[in-house]
Amino acid sequence: MFGGPDGLRRIMSQDNIKPQNLSDTLARFGRYFRPYWPMLAVTLLLIIGATWSQVTAPMLIGQTVDCYLTPPIADSLSAASENNCWYDPNQADLSTQERLAGLGHMVLLIVGLYVLGAVFTGTTFFTMAWTGQHVLRAMREDVLQHLHRLSLSYYSENEAGDLMSRITNDSETIGQAFNFALVNVFSGTLLIGWIAYSMLALSLPYALVSLAMVPVMIVATVWFSNQARRAFRRTRTEMGSINAELQENISAVREVQAFNRAEQNIENFRLTNAANRDANIRAVAFTSALAPTLEALGYVALALVAVVGGLALLRGGTLFGSVISLGVVVTFLTYVQRFNQPIQQISVLWTNIQNAIASGERIFTLLDEVPQVQDKPNARPMPLIQGKVELVNVSAAYKPDEPVLKEVNLTTEPGQTIAIVGPTGAGKTTIINLLPRFYDVTGGAVLIDGLDVRDVTSASLRQQIGLVLQDTFLFSTTVMENIRFGRPSAGDDEVMAAAKLARADLFIERLPEGYQTVLGERGSGLSQGQRQLLAIARAALADPRILILDEATSSVDTRTERLIQSALDELLRGRTSFVIAHRLSTIRNADQVLVLNQGQIIERGTHAELLARHGFYYDLYMSQFRYQEELASANGSARSASAIME
Repeated sequence: MFGGPDGLRRIMSQDNIKPQNLSDTLARFGRYFRPYWPMLAVTLLLIIGATWSQVTAPMLIGQTVDCYLTPPIADSLSAASENNCWYDPNQADLSTQERLAGLGHMVLLIVGLYVLGAVFTGTTFFTMAWTGQHVLRAMREDVLQHLHRLSLSYYSENEAGDLMSRITNDSETIGQAFNFALVNVFSGTLLIGWIAYSMLALSLPYALVSLAMVPVMIVATVWFSNQARRAFRRTRTEMGSINAELQENISAVREVQAFNRAEQNIENFRLTNAANRDANIRAVAFTSALAPTLEALGYVALALVAVVGGLALLRGGTLFGSVISLGVVVTFLTYVQRFNQPIQQISVLWTNIQNAIASGERIFTLLDEVPQVQDKPNARPMPLIQGKVELVNVSAAYKPDEPVLKEVNLTTEPGQTIAIVGPTGAGKTTIINLLPRFYDVTGGAVLIDGLDVRDVTSASLRQQIGLVLQDTFLFSTTVMENIRFGRPSAGDDEVMAAAKLARADLFIERLPEGYQTVLGERGSGLSQGQRQLLAIARAALADPRILILDEATSSVDTRTERLIQSALDELLRGRTSFVIAHRLSTIRNADQVLVLNQGQIIERGTHAELLARHGFYYDLYMSQFRYQEELASANGSARSASAIME
């Protein structure tokens, strides 16, 4: 509007959302505006100028009526009219020609004031929009920078679609308030105050009558605004939920279709979408009711001014001891009409500002998230890594009281290859997450070359660690840039050499534009094996001191694995490497094999040593690894038989 069970539970839980600190939110907005105070000062002067023109013009209209259009009817009215005239009342009565000339001058002056006010108003919106867009740009950049600083644990607990909604939808809502609503609310407030002062200066009794409905308007505005603010906060949250579900459904469309889950997902989305509809209807109900309520009160105020002023004129132009003229009545009618317009406008636009405040609260809540992994104030850059890695009594947990690793001890020498095996959930991935410090240990320490990874900067540490994961992420850019992602400063020849090392050049050269072929989202159009080869090329180009392979060859066939195995052997040479793999080719050549089970190392040694013990590793090998070898052998025999038949 402006700008399953899981869905039902989320809807119910949002009923308990508590309002944030309004003053704190406004203060934080103020800090973003601080660098642009000169432009804000210009905007303020323009608003004052526009308001002055709108206040002065009705006063000139009243003087025009009294001085040039109204003939004296009674002595009291004549005195009142003369008091409202801009010229010297002691002058003789004006002739018809003088009246026409004066009338022409006043009309030109009034028109000029309105034109000047329009120029001021238009320039005001431009300057405020310029400032607002610069503030919005800074806010978006801060959010993105903060997202990159947050720990991986935050992303495992929050939906990507909701985070995207805060950057896009919420910031757009704030932008609408900066571009239009804020100026109108401020200028309208100034206009109301200025008009009230002018009315009190002209006639105190008449002004009190004219402003009689203002307290009722204020009460109505405050009540409707408070209700609207809560309603709009709900709409922003529901929009985040919709984006989150859409993002999941679009990203997982293949899985949804493969498992025939479309209808169930549509039903879950229907519940979330219905909650968003209900929240928006509630918000619209309050915004729709406020405007006509204030409009009706405004007509009541106009009626009071007309009736009281008319009766006063019929009774000789006196009102509670104050003398008024027809021109004063016309001025007050114009003022009351102008007075009611900004009140109605503010009431409507204030809901936009309330919506923007609710969006700002969501963004600032995100910016207030404290990363679980942070550099110490005295952290120093990591020196060139030699490759000795030690885990000293390391314990780790993703949730309190649910340890994943329990007092793990490990020492690797530079250049060694460490294979990590074990059943699902044993803690293999947790170990490799601790090395680049994606997570911090809950006990013990991870040492690289004798330095605790918590004592060095994360950027300098991760710069020297390469990572090849089972689920390869490729960007929607060229093949060249995807490989260069590992080292942006690398030249084209270096990128091609890395691709050749990973044996990726064989399929890259067959692409329509070779290395300049633009890949689709996440590398769509490439096979899983081809995407894995690009990931290996990316790691080779980065030339890390420590290399982590997490099921790096799990998605390639036996032929492709043989092609890249020699590349991996060359890539691993001289580097400390940690390999999580179920394929024997890498494990057999490992200097040390760690067998994990339930968060502890239960066996360690070379492949041959562990097989000779007939322990847990032997059972794992017999049940899983030998099956893979037999399957590969069967596939090879089938291909041989097929070749013979051909």
